[in-house]
Amino acid sequence: MGDADILIIGSGMGGATLAAGLAPTGLRVLILERGERLEDSAEARDPVAIFGRGHFRPAETWLAPDGTRFNPGNYACVGGNSKFYGAVMMRYRAADFGPLRHMGGTTPGWPFDYDTLAPWYDRAEALYQVRGDTGTDPTEPPHGAPYAFPPVPHEPAIADLARRLTAAGLHPSPLPLAVDLDRWLARAATPWDAFPDTTGGKLDAETAALTLALQHPNVRLQTGVRVDRLEVEGGRVTGVLTDKGRFTAPRIVLAAGAVHTAALLLRSADEVHPRGLANRSDQVGRNFMNHNASAVLALSPRRNRSVYQKTLQVNDWYLTGGPKGEPLGNVQLLGRVSAPILAAQTGLPGPLARLIADRAIDFYAMSEDLPDPDSRVTLKGGEIVLDWRRSNWDAHLGLVATLKGALKRAGFPVVLARAFDRSTPSHQCGTARLGSDPATSVADPFGRTHDHPNLWICDASLLPTSAAVNPSLTIAALALRQADRIAEEAA
Repeated sequence: MGDADILIIGSGMGGATLAAGLAPTGLRVLILERGERLEDSAEARDPVAIFGRGHFRPAETWLAPDGTRFNPGNYACVGGNSKFYGAVMMRYRAADFGPLRHMGGTTPGWPFDYDTLAPWYDRAEALYQVRGDTGTDPTEPPHGAPYAFPPVPHEPAIADLARRLTAAGLHPSPLPLAVDLDRWLARAATPWDAFPDTTGGKLDAETAALTLALQHPNVRLQTGVRVDRLEVEGGRVTGVLTDKGRFTAPRIVLAAGAVHTAALLLRSADEVHPRGLANRSDQVGRNFMNHNASAVLALSPRRNRSVYQKTLQVNDWYLTGGPKGEPLGNVQLLGRVSAPILAAQTGLPGPLARLIADRAIDFYAMSEDLPDPDSRVTLKGGEIVLDWRRSNWDAHLGLVATLKGALKRAGFPVVLARAFDRSTPSHQCGTARLGSDPATSVADPFGRTHDHPNLWICDASLLPTSAAVNPSLTIAALALRQADRIAEEAA
């Protein structure tokens, strides 16, 4: 019988959504999570504790290629990184699924088009109760139905910003957000971006998907379990070895995140699979992508009294804007960067940080990082080595410069920018990409590994391209599609 019919390793966006999709089938689902549930605390809404003292930041370190250690900022807890996410649930644009020419090269495209995934995008938006508006963003792809909830309302300073950007010739639109605003603000008047969700105000992987899944008696969650390696015999995974013993199931799903899923496959190497499991293509760990991203602060004499701020985006340069019409990327608001956050992130003295923060509106500029086989996850003595090789950086510099010009036209005389570095996990993906060709991909278009018929992957590892949008909704849509496929096979 085994411990379950399906064993899922990881409870983040992929694993939790997959469990929610499988729960109504009656199949026995066991989720193994190395972390624990986040408990509510005073620190959960304290910007000094979060950004200054790193209260929630895990102690885990990885290695850079030169051997130096760094803290990657990836969270091990029920719900994974989604507990701290900005709750942005954007669809890839339709053009993102095909080969697309960028300043830094041409993307390989996906093995299917946008229309193939669209029905599961609809379902994922419903599951995560996304608030949005399909009619104002010129790049928004077709939806099967309108959003079930209206957009999260702009605060006065952001409504004024939208008017200014429109007058400057742009097309600002509401961010699609998985946030219950009243519930979030009832706990404390803070932003949600990078703040942990301990009371359910964000519709994250735990709150929206895992809670629903666990209402079914056939779904179980076991926390505090570290998975060390997988056993394989005759091409099939026969066991999952952990610090809590051995677990078995007819189907195993890796949903540990783009880095840890790749590391687990590599760590499971044996005599038959000396390069690691699911790695006939030698693509496991390769094509690591992490969005090119910068914080952009637009300053003016006007006071910004916003609390949460993160409700607006601009996609005018998403599909064009480069010197030959190449895409530049997405612009969206950051959660409100208060003086304590700015001081903690920059080292500025408190009075200066307060002067800037009080008069700034904070933007997040995001450009696509292209897949590169030499940008990769490897192991050294069992430890994770991350060799992230940025690509398409000129496009990002172009996006930041173009945004600065537009903001000055919109009435912000001073605009500052600062790029995020490798210690900020800006949507890591791509290390076990899906595809139709076993020679160039790790998993098939549904997420089943080409090499092992009972081993699946369900997280950001699968993404063949990073696009220039937040990946959470796409991961969720892929998970629901995978759930339907597994249920069909098990019927």
